[in-house]
Amino acid sequence: MTLGIILIIAGVLIALFPKLLAFIVAIILILEGVFVIFLSRAYKRSAQRLNDPFVDFFLHW
Repeated sequence: MTLGIILIIAGVLIALFPKLLAFIVAIILILEGVFVIFLSRAYKRSAQRLNDPFVDFFLHW
């Protein structure tokens, strides 16, 4: 129920302030980009330690 109220409030705020939607989307994309960078670094490190052919196949660059 609390999540529903938060979503309704967020929807009303986005309807009143359309720039808020662009800001939220930009923040989400930036955070996803940072997450992908750190995840790829972690996979590369684990591939070097484990010498796993599966990880090596997908992260060969």
